[in-house]
Amino acid sequence: MSYKARIEKAEISTMPTVAFDGRIITIDTAAAVEQAMKALSQESAVGIDTETRPSFRKGVQHDVSLIQLSTADTCFLIRLNRTGIPDSLVAFLENSSIKKIGLSLHDDNQALCKRRKFKAGGFVDLQKCVGKFGIEEMSLQKIFAIIFAQRISKSQQLTNWENDVLTDKQKLYAATDAWACLEIYNRLKQIDR
Repeated sequence: MSYKARIEKAEISTMPTVAFDGRIITIDTAAAVEQAMKALSQESAVGIDTETRPSFRKGVQHDVSLIQLSTADTCFLIRLNRTGIPDSLVAFLENSSIKKIGLSLHDDNQALCKRRKFKAGGFVDLQKCVGKFGIEEMSLQKIFAIIFAQRISKSQQLTNWENDVLTDKQKLYAATDAWACLEIYNRLKQIDR
């Protein structure tokens, strides 16, 4: 089966909006990261994404603020600006038996490695997978729209991910991105059988 190669923003804007509707767990201590990693170690695949506080000044770049790890029904939002990258998270990121499904993972991994070095294991970049299904788009929103005929919102992208408290809208946006990666992967895997 192949999908259409491209989609216009105008077409996406007519689609119904969808968002992650599972449990969102915000984590801001190393001990809580360890608990999350224990839960995720039971999974064969998780969606992954990161968020970084945007910089509106030339030459100023911030460290990754958040890593999102999602199963079909639970998304962990790990506030790296509070927890750093503890050993349990490094072990998870290096574990090649658990697939970490994301988009533009080279960039995410480089940014994460600026916080703490690790050897990425089990990472699957959707941008490298969708071509065999005829999809030429590279953005999460467009790939999701082509496959599911639904729109995921990108309205929170440029918000401050280092705020003392993340808003419900920020949490939902972040969780949806990681969950959407897993959904795309699962659908393409079904078709590929």
